[in-house]
Amino acid sequence: MTDPQDVHNSPDPDSSATSPPAKSGIELAREALAQARADAAKRGSVPGQGKRKGPRQPRVPQAGRGGDPKAFGLAIRELMANRGWEQRAAVGGVFGNWPGIVGPELAEHTKPERFENGELTVMADSTTWATQLRLLSSTLVKRLNEELGHNTVRRVKVVGPTSGPRRQGGWRVR
Repeated sequence: MTDPQDVHNSPDPDSSATSPPAKSGIELAREALAQARADAAKRGSVPGQGKRKGPRQPRVPQAGRGGDPKAFGLAIRELMANRGWEQRAAVGGVFGNWPGIVGPELAEHTKPERFENGELTVMADSTTWATQLRLLSSTLVKRLNEELGHNTVRRVKVVGPTSGPRRQGGWRVR
């Protein structure tokens, strides 16, 4: 008994008795797959496996890619560490917190100007405060290294007020 829904098994009224029956789509797919496997075996590979040898390795997520979100502070610290900005940021923090490091009275008369190659240059508003800061420079170096890390600041250079260029030549009394 033939199923009226089965189109693949029903005889084609137009086909002659000498030609073989037409193959169904699934039969064609099976033959194509068998041919592909045979070709792959000749090349020495297995279809669907690519060039992978051995068992499949689990995917290890890359650092900083995907996964759970990070806290903002942690993400900023990692970014600064990766870019090498930690010391520059710490020095910037010293400049911003100068009164907290040296005290309000000394901070009122001094100001950090620049930091280069382990030397912090500080400007004083008078020669008296410049002298005071020079006397405290070794203590200040220790305090700054506590803030910034060991041996970050090696020297504090104190610059006093400038009154303009001096005249060349000998001293004169008027």
